[in-house]
Amino acid sequence: MQADLFAAEAPRAPGEPSPAASLQAQADALPAAWRGLLEPCIAVPAWRELAAFVDGERAAGKPVFPHHVFHALHLTPPDAVKVVILGQDPYHGTGTVGGVELPQAHGLAFSVPEGVKVPPSLRNIFKEIAAEFGADGNCPPRTSGNLEGWARQGVLLLNTVLTVEQGQAASHARRGWEAVTDCLIQHLAASRPHLVFMLWGSHAQAKKPLLGAGHCVLEAPHPSPLSAHRGFLGCGHFREANRWLEAHGRTPVDWTAA
Repeated sequence: MQADLFAAEAPRAPGEPSPAASLQAQADALPAAWRGLLEPCIAVPAWRELAAFVDGERAAGKPVFPHHVFHALHLTPPDAVKVVILGQDPYHGTGTVGGVELPQAHGLAFSVPEGVKVPPSLRNIFKEIAAEFGADGNCPPRTSGNLEGWARQGVLLLNTVLTVEQGQAASHARRGWEAVTDCLIQHLAASRPHLVFMLWGSHAQAKKPLLGAGHCVLEAPHPSPLSAHRGFLGCGHFREANRWLEAHGRTPVDWTAA
């Protein structure tokens, strides 16, 4: 099954290795700027244990998603990051595009590959964006759940756990990813001024102590249908993020871009 899904992989960014590459090889293939930030996060025994676990799961024939674990870092260089949206763990399901089965997860939090049905949480994100920007007349309905356009504008779409077994939600939680991504978030916040962090739900909000001072931290319930009506819808985060960016001399994000 893993080999079948590798044959139907989502497009990779320049420099990304084959999805069959080991986790260490995928880390080694990161752009130099990210490798520098990640170096203290992976030069520890916990990383070696995590890499051995993920590689072992794949070797045992278990489908592990996404294929391109560090896709978000390939699309958004650290010196381009303006906004960080934190997710939890990757989607563990699949979608069908043109009769071909693909993983929903492709390495960007909340995003799905082109043609895959938009998941419910992302539909609520699009609903909030339409409410914030629709009055401007420049917010056409979104049919694609692929958020690579945001990533290329400086929006880092980062899950705090970067892999998952197909059909098994949170199956790679507490295996070491949390320490790696906590370290990455902390180093990024310390090295880049005036970032926007969008923390939706208690899991993301637990990362707030890592951020330090001088950033815009926006908190709301998770956009899941179970909680979106308790304060995510109507939160105004996307306009607020752009106001912060403009106030600090940075180009706002076109959240309506497909």
